[in-house]
Amino acid sequence: MSYMLVVMQTGGGKPQTVEEKRVAAERMERMLSFGAALQARGILQAADSLRSDAEGVRVERRDGKLSFSDGPFTESKEIIGGFFLVDVKTREEALELATQCPAAEWSTVEVRQSGPCFDG
Repeated sequence: MSYMLVVMQTGGGKPQTVEEKRVAAERMERMLSFGAALQARGILQAADSLRSDAEGVRVERRDGKLSFSDGPFTESKEIIGGFFLVDVKTREEALELATQCPAAEWSTVEVRQSGPCFDG
């Protein structure tokens, strides 16, 4: 079964101070190591981080009218920072992986099982 470990983080700018940059680099290294360990176990299907919501665009079509909204999306308290898509046998295994994800220390890791868009 495929599960996505979605890293939800509070919005914020890039690290500015030397200390903030050091912490960010350390966290990134820990996340890369976590991904490499998942890959070595043969359960990682995909992983990536997402750029800031300030660079995002929302697309909507309502009643035939198309609209585009440039970020940042200040109404969002949390943004998706990245994800790991894993193939495991049980929900419990996916939850265990989420507890091992370094981002759980400074963000929230949401666990979601993938499934069909339509049941038809």
